[in-house]
Amino acid sequence: MKKIIQTDKAPAAIGPYSQAVEVNKTLYISGQLPLDPSTMEMPGSLEEQAEQVMKNTGAILREAGYDFQDVVKSTIFLADIKDFQKMNEVYGKYYQQDPPARSAYQVANLPKGAKIEIETIAAK
Repeated sequence: MKKIIQTDKAPAAIGPYSQAVEVNKTLYISGQLPLDPSTMEMPGSLEEQAEQVMKNTGAILREAGYDFQDVVKSTIFLADIKDFQKMNEVYGKYYQQDPPARSAYQVANLPKGAKIEIETIAAK
């Protein structure tokens, strides 16, 4: 049975989707943009945006009863692949031990002009 996860500590969905869905002890988190949940504004630099994405992801993980150690896969979308190393520096702070599987892509455009978006899968 699927369970919809929603928290006001992460940005509200900007379309017809859920922040996350849990099925059979697996949590699927929709791509998180670097929006501050209280203002729906976006910071400027890639590093600040990556940090906000990770904070949003963490809030959803906690709401569902998971944490970063439960993450098994991340998919990272970058507006510019040249930001890969900057993203890695921020991302790595959250996965210092036994990091999840991951892929990263440069995409043509992201919603709201974001520089980064990350979708996440966690499992118990």
